[in-house]
Amino acid sequence: MRVLRIGAAIAAAGALTLGLAACGSDGGDGGDTTAYSTVVDKVKGAKKVVVGTKWDQPSLGLKTGAEPEGFDVEVAKYVVKELAGGADVEIEWKESASSNREAFLANGTVDIIFATYSITDSRKEKVTFGGPYIVAHQDVMVRGDDTSITKPEDLKGKRICQAAGSNSYKRITDPPPDGQLDLDAELVGAANYSECVQKLGGDNLDAVTTDDLILAGFAKQAGGNFKILGQPFTDEKYGVGLKKGDTKTCEAVNAAITKMYQDGTAQKLFDKWFAGAQGLKPPTGAPQFEPCA
Repeated sequence: MRVLRIGAAIAAAGALTLGLAACGSDGGDGGDTTAYSTVVDKVKGAKKVVVGTKWDQPSLGLKTGAEPEGFDVEVAKYVVKELAGGADVEIEWKESASSNREAFLANGTVDIIFATYSITDSRKEKVTFGGPYIVAHQDVMVRGDDTSITKPEDLKGKRICQAAGSNSYKRITDPPPDGQLDLDAELVGAANYSECVQKLGGDNLDAVTTDDLILAGFAKQAGGNFKILGQPFTDEKYGVGLKKGDTKTCEAVNAAITKMYQDGTAQKLFDKWFAGAQGLKPPTGAPQFEPCA
């Protein structure tokens, strides 16, 4: 009988351990979705979600206080609330740099990403993308007094920034299909575009080339020290990053983006964060969505 009692105690302890583990599965660190098969299920069930954004890009995702601010951040808030059927959701914000976005989605550090995340064929092999929610265009930013660079082709032989995890520099240096201009330019490495802009201001670069929305935010922040050429030469489709295979959330995200354009929110957010930026045209309707896969 004593043996049976000891066995029962061990079994009870094991059950308690499992129960505690299960209780923590939907409220742990990072973007743990153990208790939910999709992000939209987690948003509706747990009423919480971990959202990745940039924290160093003015007008898009910039963190100077308790939480980041910008166009991407407000689009994220709108979409998340729509995923929850209009209910309030607790959002935990995680900085998601270009270099770690795929890893953060794969390992569950974040549930969903809104971070100037251009949809490309190579990224679609690792990520399921909702959207795009807006289409940007690659352009070039130089110092305000620089007259030697007036068009993208003038970057031949110039020093341009190579931000970690970003493929924008390839549009300048590589031929199609991965690149665009196939120019012989000198690459100068940087951790992110904030560092690129610092190097441009310190005369360690000749130009920063990336999406016009990103450049517009930095140019606005710098107050006239930089200028954008206003000669866009690519389409950069900003997608909503999800763990590969989460097509249910992808479809729900696309429905939310459609509503965001229909009710005028997209136009209001664009005007709020990019009003007065040179060369930018406001969106007139929801972009053509990528297939959820």
